[in-house]
Amino acid sequence: MAHILVTGGAGYVGAVVTARLQQAGHSATVVDNLSTGHRAAVSGARLVEADLEDDAALEGIFSAESFAGVVHFASHCRVEESIVHPVKYFRDNVGGSLKLFDAMLRHGVKALVFSSSCAVYGEPSQVPITEDQPLDPINPYGESKLFVERILKAYQRAYGMRSVSLRYFNACGAAVDGRLGESHHPETHLIPLVLRAAADGDYALTLFGNDYPTPDGTCVRDYIHVEDLATAHLAALKRLLEGMGREVYNIGTGNGLSVRQIIESAQRVTGSRVRHTVGPRRDGDPPVLVADASRAKSALGWTPRYSDPATILGTAWNWFRNPRY
Repeated sequence: MAHILVTGGAGYVGAVVTARLQQAGHSATVVDNLSTGHRAAVSGARLVEADLEDDAALEGIFSAESFAGVVHFASHCRVEESIVHPVKYFRDNVGGSLKLFDAMLRHGVKALVFSSSCAVYGEPSQVPITEDQPLDPINPYGESKLFVERILKAYQRAYGMRSVSLRYFNACGAAVDGRLGESHHPETHLIPLVLRAAADGDYALTLFGNDYPTPDGTCVRDYIHVEDLATAHLAALKRLLEGMGREVYNIGTGNGLSVRQIIESAQRVTGSRVRHTVGPRRDGDPPVLVADASRAKSALGWTPRYSDPATILGTAWNWFRNPRY
């Protein structure tokens, strides 16, 4: 089994992946600045509170321990914020990644799983989206993820760094054991806000646009359960540790759900009405994003198990009512 560095491992997806790495027999060290992550989300792994842009901290981490590979989550991930504050996304998402990669190379660590995003596609030319479609982000968040993918391509050619970039779609749900879940402040993700509206009769969810060219006028997204994301990361890491070179995979279900369909599923799971109003569209929101994940399924031997609406909403509702942090 291997010792793995997980950046952003105190965050939503990173914490679940760290827990599943340990369940699989690996050991982990987490580096997280805790700006959005939670100390309580890290259990059984060493937690180093540090920023990726801190050269001295990175040098200390890599000097103190030997890593077989890195799983890289640390980044900002709010599309609307990236449009207003692009410098934050380019400085931290891209600049922090460069600092990390350079530290890895100095210490001979050349295997990395990168948390990328479907935002690299922008408004896709066809749906479902395959990995060979044009890459044309429409917001700085997506641009930052694409920049890092391009850096990894150049680093593979120049330095032999091996990587798997996972372009995943809408992460959602909570750990099936109830220990880990989504906790952002402020919360901007759809499903926790839908559940808040189900639980709090005084709160109304805002639908950002109801005039998109979709069957019910609301945005359609491919929702992938955080547990299924975790198994994809473990499968990608296995490929890297076996010596595989550089690969890119979509991680999604291939099934799109509209905002209204998520609301309907939440009402069935919770037994409560979800109050909502309609607001204007948000900048940077494509109408439809749905994955063709057949490449990941074939190459990684990966299949989503928990990404049906009932399981997504059921695990999220369980966490919403019983959060651990």
